[in-house]
Order: sequence, then C-alpha cells, then structure tokens
Amino acid sequence: MARRFFFGLEHETAFLNEAGDFADFSNTPFAAFDAIIADLPRYEGDYPQLRVGDAGIKVKRWYIEGFERFDDEEQVIDCPPKGIEIRTTIHESIDGAVDELRESFRLMQARAAVDGFTPVWISFNPWRTEFTPEPRLTPYELARRQGSPEMQTAEIPMLTYGPDLSFSCSGLDDAALIDLGRKLTFYSPAIIPFSFSSAFYDGALWDGYSVRTWRRTGPRPAVMVFLHDADHMLDSAPSLTQPARVPAEAGRIEFKAFDSCRDFDLYASLLALLKGLALDETLPGRATTPDAAAHQRSARLGFDAPDIAKTAALALFAARRALAGDPDVHLLHRLESMLAQRETPAREQIAAYRQAGSVAAALPLLRYA
Repeated sequence: MARRFFFGLEHETAFLNEAGDFADFSNTPFAAFDAIIADLPRYEGDYPQLRVGDAGIKVKRWYIEGFERFDDEEQVIDCPPKGIEIRTTIHESIDGAVDELRESFRLMQARAAVDGFTPVWISFNPWRTEFTPEPRLTPYELARRQGSPEMQTAEIPMLTYGPDLSFSCSGLDDAALIDLGRKLTFYSPAIIPFSFSSAFYDGALWDGYSVRTWRRTGPRPAVMVFLHDADHMLDSAPSLTQPARVPAEAGRIEFKAFDSCRDFDLYASLLALLKGLALDETLPGRATTPDAAAHQRSARLGFDAPDIAKTAALALFAARRALAGDPDVHLLHRLESMLAQRETPAREQIAAYRQAGSVAAALPLLRYA
C-alpha cells in the first residue's frame, strides 16, 4: 500500500525599512510588524491544524517572530521582533503547500509595502552578531529557559531567518519517526548546501556560504520529530523529539537546517528530496544530534568539498530510486543540476556584494521578485 504524505512550510522573512535599513529588534518595534499582520486575513478553516500558542501572537498564517518577554505572573509583556513568519496549512501535495506559501507571501509583501517595508532574501542578520535581551531576564524567565535545550539557546534564532520544511507519512509509529529523524540529522550537512543563503556577517562578506548554519546547527536541532506518545521522547541536547502540541502535529517531521529560499520552487525540490529520503530503505547513517563540526565545514565549503558533494550525490540517488514512478520525482532534477555545477544560492549574494561593493548596497539587490 502506497504511503500518504502531507506537507507544510514555514518561511521567515527579513525586511528593509523605508530608509533602506535592515529592520530588526534594534530599530523596529513589535507594533510596526503587527500593523501589517492586522490587515491580513484570518481563515477560520485553518483551525485547529494551526497552533495558536499561549502568547496569542500566532493567530494567523502570518505572525511575528521575536523574543517573548514575560513578567513574574507569566504573562507576555513584550516581544522584540526579528521579522514575520509565514506558515502554510497542511497539504496532500508539495505543489499545494508551495502555492499557498507563494500566495501568502504576495499578500504580505503588498501590505508591507504600504508601510515602507520590503522583504529581503537573507538567512542571517547582516549587521548583528549577538542578541542580548534588554532588560536582563527575570528570575521567572531564567527558570523558564530550563524547560528545553531550545529555550536555552533562544537568542540564536533572533539572528537567523530560515524555513521549516514539514511532512508526515502514513504508517509510521514513533520508533520509525525517530529513526527517520536520526537519518535526516545525519545527512543534513550534505543536503543543506542546496539552500545556503547567508553570505554576510558583521557588515562584511563572510568566508563561506552559510553563517546561519555555522552559528546555528549543532547548538540547535537540524530536525524535530513530533511524537504520538510523549513517553517515547529522547533525552538529547539539542532535542530531536517533542510531544505533539496539537493533534495535527502528531507524526510530523520538521527539517529545520535549510536556509531561506528566494525562489519558492526550490522548496518544492527540497521537499521532494525529504520525501525520497523518507521512503529510502538503503542509506545507513543515523545521528541523534547534529554534528556541529560537520555542519560548520559544510557552511564554509558547501559542495566545493568533494566529500560533501559525494554524500549529497548518494542522498539524491537514494531519493530518486525511492521515488521511482512517483510524480514528484521530477522535482529532483533541479537539485541534480545544482550539484553537478557545485552550485549554491549564496553565490548570488556574493555576486551582489561584489557588484555593489558593500553589504548595505547589496541588500537592495536581494529583494524578492
């Protein structure tokens, strides 16, 4: 019996403001982004599959990504923002998820333009190297950080912009889900160069393709698996497993290590790769936590490293074989072409920098079409 797949996407968006400056927690209040979201539609049919959360921020397909601050009564009192995240509903096809993301982005882009904000394609804050909460964390906030390894590294995502590529597959129990999560974690350093798009750091060109990966993956997870039964959780840092927070999350696997893509069709190809790897029964590698050193090497060298390119080729071959006869197999063509040319999207950013002569002048060249 053929397995049924379901797909979803989350895409974090960075912005330039009306003055052409990079808009982040240092110069943009929560209210500025909230005004954009307030004018975007709410689709009542989205619920309960979309999680709203306790803070009341995630109430639409668009919501503000930021660092939630709490008072001693455990109420959210502030949220310095980094940008806006778009999430899709659950789809039975890859094309359906990508098409919804494209339409949601179009609506957000049009409304943001009214207030002078322009989406820009970047996966790491080009000017800031650290986020320090101000004022200092309260005793309650410090205690709350002990709730998970991810809470203890919550400052890192304030500097990064990236997607979650989500899928679920019928017939997988928690043991099979965990095994698949460990497999994707192992092969993560070889497949993420298809998305690299963070070539700037601290106001200059970085010596590599993905400073986001270099700073993030290792301390933060590459993959998150949402289990049916919380008793099956693994104790790891960073986490590989979480209990489902709403019923629609049970059985979901989120791949979190890709950089942001300006061309949303590339997300379709990456989802097809993940689908093929989920169906593959030949690749042996497994890892419960991401290898930080391997990810940092990949971040700097990408497919320029022969061993990384070789492992990516093995993963692509396995995915193509597993998808034989599947209508999504054609989506792998783009990745195969990129690998043959040792191509990674960050080279567009490097070219923009060399053309413009500075990060400030390059960022406007990285607007979305």
